[in-house]
Amino acid sequence: MAVVGILGMTHDEELQKKYNYPLSLVEELITEFNPDVICGEVHPDSWKLFLNEGEPCGVLGETQKEYPNLIYPLCEAKDIEFVPVDWFEEDVFEEEPFDKFDYETREKLEDKRSEWNEQQLSTWNKGEIPLNSSDYDRVTNDMYNWLHTINPEVQNIVWKSRHYIMLARVKKTIEKYPGKRILCIHGADHNYWYHESLKEVENIELVYPLR
Repeated sequence: MAVVGILGMTHDEELQKKYNYPLSLVEELITEFNPDVICGEVHPDSWKLFLNEGEPCGVLGETQKEYPNLIYPLCEAKDIEFVPVDWFEEDVFEEEPFDKFDYETREKLEDKRSEWNEQQLSTWNKGEIPLNSSDYDRVTNDMYNWLHTINPEVQNIVWKSRHYIMLARVKKTIEKYPGKRILCIHGADHNYWYHESLKEVENIELVYPLR
């Protein structure tokens, strides 16, 4: 039986400092879980680019810094298999959810989204690991449901379709590595979707949060 862990983090270095979630803690949590495989929030094409040309930033410069700064070298040092699971298509990921609205409406929507973000981050210490808790996930789920009401066409692509594909890749990884320890690492906003999806998978032990 595979053991599958979920670990959400913040990509923003300032937020890592503010909420006591440095890369050293991420490394500690990875080491503690002791994975055989890491499923990371990296596009397969960006992973190929890194392997073939050593370019760490991704095909669009989108790869988050924690990958070249920590996760890639840790995988190499500890012989951990890295599986890229992210998904995007450049031509349909350009539009933001508020772009179709006039300036005044966009301003109001941005203010509302800021309120959601503040509510999210107010829960940062509700669990043993910053940003990894049912409280954070509940607010995050509500926030993305709200975004979907504002612009379902965009959110269906950049959030829902993206997650269906990411989780399909994770599930294929679980099938490929039966009995292994598999750790899914991504931005903390993805935790609720991963948890809801993976808890329906049979014959795995799901670990979330990691502490």
